[in-house]
Amino acid sequence: MGVTALILAGGLGSRMGGADKGWIEFDGTPLVERLLAQLSAQADHIIISANRNLDRYAALPASVVSDLRPDYAGPLAGIEAALSACETEWLLTSPVDTLKLPPDYAQRMLEAGPSVVVQGGRLQPVFMLIPRSALHALQRFLDAGERKVGLWVEQQGLSRVSFDDAPGAFTNLNDWQAMQQAQQ
Repeated sequence: MGVTALILAGGLGSRMGGADKGWIEFDGTPLVERLLAQLSAQADHIIISANRNLDRYAALPASVVSDLRPDYAGPLAGIEAALSACETEWLLTSPVDTLKLPPDYAQRMLEAGPSVVVQGGRLQPVFMLIPRSALHALQRFLDAGERKVGLWVEQQGLSRVSFDDAPGAFTNLNDWQAMQQAQQ
C-alpha cells in the first residue's frame, strides 16, 4: 500500500475550552482511539501529530510527532512533522475530531494520486493524500509565514476527489455544540 495515515491532534482546542480533542470521548471512546481504529485498516502505518499529552498518545499503537515549529503553528506544522518522519511514499491526513471516515478513504485517494477531498462542492483541505516528496514545498510555504491549509493545497494542484456519496463523513467536531449535535 505505501501509505502512512496522519491523525492531526496537535491543536490548542481553543473552541473546546482548551481541551485536547484527541482525549474527548464520543460514545465512551476517545476521539483519537475511534479514528485510529478507522485508519488502521487503511494504512501501513499511523502517525499522530500531538503537542501535549505525549505520553498518553505514545501508549497507542502509532508513532507520535510534535510540531517542529513553535507556538502551535496549525495543521500544516503537524503535516510537516509527519512528512519528516514518514517512511512510506504517501501521507493520508485526517483531523482527530473526525467521527466516521469512509472505509475506502485511502483507496479512493490513492487512485487519484496527490489529492484532496471535496464534499458538497466544498474543499475539505485537511483531508488530503500527499507524497512524502511534498515536504520541501511545505517547508518553503511555512518559512514564508503562511499557514492557510487551503492556500497550500491550491498551490500544490492536488486532484479533487468527490465524496458526495458519503454525506457527513468529513464533518469535524470543532466545538462543544457540534459534539452535542453529533451525539443526538
